[in-house]
Amino acid sequence: MIESMKEKVKIIYEQFDASHDFDHIMRVLQNAEAILASEASCDKEIVRLAVLLHDVSDKKYSESKDLEQQLINELEISEDKKQHIRDIIASVSFNGGNELPVTTIEAKIVRDADRLDAIGAIGIARTFAYGGAKGRKLYDESEEVRLQMSEDDYRSKSTASVTHFYEKLLLLKDLMTTVKGKQMAEERHAFMISFLQQLKMEIKGEA
Repeated sequence: MIESMKEKVKIIYEQFDASHDFDHIMRVLQNAEAILASEASCDKEIVRLAVLLHDVSDKKYSESKDLEQQLINELEISEDKKQHIRDIIASVSFNGGNELPVTTIEAKIVRDADRLDAIGAIGIARTFAYGGAKGRKLYDESEEVRLQMSEDDYRSKSTASVTHFYEKLLLLKDLMTTVKGKQMAEERHAFMISFLQQLKMEIKGEA
């Protein structure tokens, strides 16, 4: 069932830009497997399916959840498990700091796995890939960083890519929910700090 779902979602993600393509999904799955190895009791199948499906109806690319619901409904699992997957997917998004609570270990694993791919070297690459796809500026030193905003505000304003680090990416380390996720986030967070320091020096002509 996992392999079949991989083939189905690959076709979908190949239509997205490089920040949310099938490679992103495979990296998140890899992160989830690393966290699963340290968790004694959880439903691994639910975690893997939720990872594969979590961006199918991402609001950045789709205005409808119809495709997500169709794929979930096709799964040969219980209705309770299908609803669990729906709940996990709904809780993954940051939403400008207006995220839904994660109440199960499976949801915590999927959220941490996805957020690990938003930070570090990969996170940097994805941020600029998405910004490029949307025609956003690399940086804007006059732009005000928003730490309190609604989901609509978060999604409607096309901020510069570097601003996104301060509005979301640098916050993720402290929002990790699993022990392994927190450990994995430390080095990636430090790398982003180093990158931003170097970038600032180069912008000012100091390096």
